[in-house]
Amino acid sequence: MAVSMKWVGLCLMVVLVLFVGTIAKVRNDQISETSNVEVVREQVQSSSNSTMASSLEKVEGKNEHAVDDPEEIASMVDMSIRNSTERRKLGFFSCGTGNPIDDCWRCDPNWHKNRKRLADCGIGFGRNAIGGRDGRFYVVTDPGDDDPVNPRPGTLRHAVIQEEPLWIVFKRDMVIKLKQELIMNSFKTIDGRGVNVHIANGACITIQYVTNIIVHGLHIHDCKPTGNALVRSSPSHYGWRTMADGDAVSIFGSSHIWVDHNSLSNCADGLVDAVMGSTSITISNNHFTHHNEVMLLGHSDSYVRDKQMQVTIAYNHFGEGLMQRMPRCRHGYFHVVNNDYTHWEMYAIGGSASPTINSQGNRYAAPTNPFAKEVTKRVETAASQWKGWNWRSEGDMMLNGAYFTPSGAGASASYARASSLGAKSSSMVGSITSGSGALPCRRGHQC
Repeated sequence: MAVSMKWVGLCLMVVLVLFVGTIAKVRNDQISETSNVEVVREQVQSSSNSTMASSLEKVEGKNEHAVDDPEEIASMVDMSIRNSTERRKLGFFSCGTGNPIDDCWRCDPNWHKNRKRLADCGIGFGRNAIGGRDGRFYVVTDPGDDDPVNPRPGTLRHAVIQEEPLWIVFKRDMVIKLKQELIMNSFKTIDGRGVNVHIANGACITIQYVTNIIVHGLHIHDCKPTGNALVRSSPSHYGWRTMADGDAVSIFGSSHIWVDHNSLSNCADGLVDAVMGSTSITISNNHFTHHNEVMLLGHSDSYVRDKQMQVTIAYNHFGEGLMQRMPRCRHGYFHVVNNDYTHWEMYAIGGSASPTINSQGNRYAAPTNPFAKEVTKRVETAASQWKGWNWRSEGDMMLNGAYFTPSGAGASASYARASSLGAKSSSMVGSITSGSGALPCRRGHQC
């Protein structure tokens, strides 16, 4: 009996050992299977991701909206980011012009309630010109200019000579015939939007030894030489003025100047002249017509202070009846970008005294005259000298046999100093400049 019980105990122990071993094996197999499932799951997910990436690549490769030149888009984005972060925050998306100045404000149907927004839309070397942004509005109600020494309140002359910042607007359409130069004081904006304002058939605008001026939305034409007279320049000062040349806009020893969206033509001397150490200037969105010597930038070959002159000439239309100087430059740094040159009789861009000219993304249409196809002219300078000047054409469109004669170092650091914003493709120039000149803005509508 004892032996039988002993064998029964041994059998039970063997069964127990086998049972425990089986349980352990099953558990290990389950763990192994679970691990394998995780591996398989990772492999499937990896395969799925790879397949999805491959599918996306195929889709992206066929996307009709993909750009051919991403570097161009990157540079445009970089320009927008720099402008936005450095000095402004844009509140409206583009309404389709491709013009960064116009897209900043023209899309707003309530532009007339947000006029001062314009001061945040500048580009180029004159981008920091704030004009009268920080001042009150002054409404011009009187087109008269009977007494240049004691101007009546309500006249344009009374507005521009004040010491305080002013944003000057007009109550109605008017033609202003100035008896003498309109001598502006600092921190002024003349804003002609919403009305039809002509400064014509007399003296015109003088910006002399001042800063922060915006001239926008005016028709300025048929300006005459005036002078040899007393003229007031501030509430506390008037003085004797010698003869003025008859420029539409004369910039003399001044800085942070922005001349935008004006229609200029047929004046006695220049349409826009900047001399005597003027700098930080943007000339944009203007329509120039019917004139000989359009734009002079730099006083004389011997006046070396103009080496610090920096001017952006952007989005302008140089139209019918123009002869030369679009611009004519001396000494400084000039960024000529995305302008439309549809007419010239002699040449478009000229210079002397080693200016740096950076021409980017312009459209140059040469005249029919076979001897006037060249865009550029080195004025009264031997080739042995001008070959060292830094004149560059990049991305310009040449039509009807137009050609640009470059010179100097193609990758000179001078071009960095003569660059003030990113250029758009020259193929966009037509749309960018389509709204050049004074705009026919109406309240309650996009301008």
